[in-house]
Amino acid sequence: MKRAIVIGATGGTGEAITRELVKQGIHTIALGRSRSKLEQLGRKLGSPACLEMVLGDAMHPDDLIEAARDVDVMFHCANVPYQDMETRLIPLGESVMKAAEYLGKKLVVIDGIYPYGRRQMNEVTEEHPKQPHTRKGKTRLAYEQMLFSDRWSRAQVMIVRLPDYYGPSANEASYLGSTLEAIAKGKMAFFIGNMKVAREYVYLPDAADMVVKLAGRDSAYGQNWNIPGSGLISGQDIVRIAQKAAGRTKPVIALGKVGLTLLGLGVPVMKEVVEMLYLTEEPLILSRRKYEEQIGPITATSFEEGITKTIQAIQEI
Repeated sequence: MKRAIVIGATGGTGEAITRELVKQGIHTIALGRSRSKLEQLGRKLGSPACLEMVLGDAMHPDDLIEAARDVDVMFHCANVPYQDMETRLIPLGESVMKAAEYLGKKLVVIDGIYPYGRRQMNEVTEEHPKQPHTRKGKTRLAYEQMLFSDRWSRAQVMIVRLPDYYGPSANEASYLGSTLEAIAKGKMAFFIGNMKVAREYVYLPDAADMVVKLAGRDSAYGQNWNIPGSGLISGQDIVRIAQKAAGRTKPVIALGKVGLTLLGLGVPVMKEVVEMLYLTEEPLILSRRKYEEQIGPITATSFEEGITKTIQAIQEI
C-alpha cells in the first residue's frame, strides 16, 4: 500500500488512521467536508509532505471517485449522527461502495459491535451469530449485508469491528470521549452505563495500527475482522486513572436509563443511547484469535498509559 484515502478523516477513527498512515510514510488523502477541520488536522499532524487535504462529501460518489482514482486502499471512517443512523447510514455506505465499485478499489470499512446482539460466547469471534434485538443493531446488520451484497463485483471490502474506544482523537461519537474530555478540563463529567462492570475498550492508536496492517493484506478482504482492546476495565478504574492524570477530581455521574432519558430532553443523542445500555450490563468481549493467528500479536497499550496520554493530549489543545 503506497497511497490511501481516508473518508471522514477529521472524525475520531479517521484521524487515528490518517495519523498511522502518515507515520508509515504512506501518501494519504484526507477527505472531509470542512476546510477548517481539515486544516486543523493538518496542523495536528505537522503538515507532512505525504498528507494531502481534499474537500469532499462522502454522500456524493463523484467526489469520492475524483479523489480516490490513484489510491490503493480506501478507508471508510465517515459516520452519521447517532440519531440519524436508521435513515442515513446505508445511503452513506452505498455512496462509498458506488465509488469503490466504479474504481475497482479495496475498501476498509470501520464499524462496531452492534450487529452481534446479545453475547452468546464468552469471547465473541467473527463467526458469532448476528441476531441484533435493537433498532441500531438491525440497521448495522443491514449495512453489513449491503456492503457484502452481490450488487458489487469489482470492489474488495473488509469490515473491521471495534469495541468502545478512547484516545486523543475520540469525540462525542464514543461513550468515553466526552467523559475523558470533561475530566481533563476539570469539569463535572457523565459516564454512560454501570461504572462497576468491567468492559472492553480499544485505544484508537492501537486500533489504527491493527487496521492498517489488515489493509495491507490481500487475503484479509471479503471478511469481518475483530479489533480487540487490551483487556477489560471498569468505569471506576477509568475515572481513577483519568483524574490522577488530570490532577483534578470533580464528580463523575453514572447515567442509566432514567438519567439518559431526562438528559435526552435537551440533548437528543442521549435518548438514542438508551437502547444500547445492555452493552454496559452484559459487555461483549471480542476474540483476538483470528487476528493473532493470521496477522500477529494485537497492539495493546495499557489502560494506565493510554488514558494518561489521552488526558494529556486533551489538556494540550
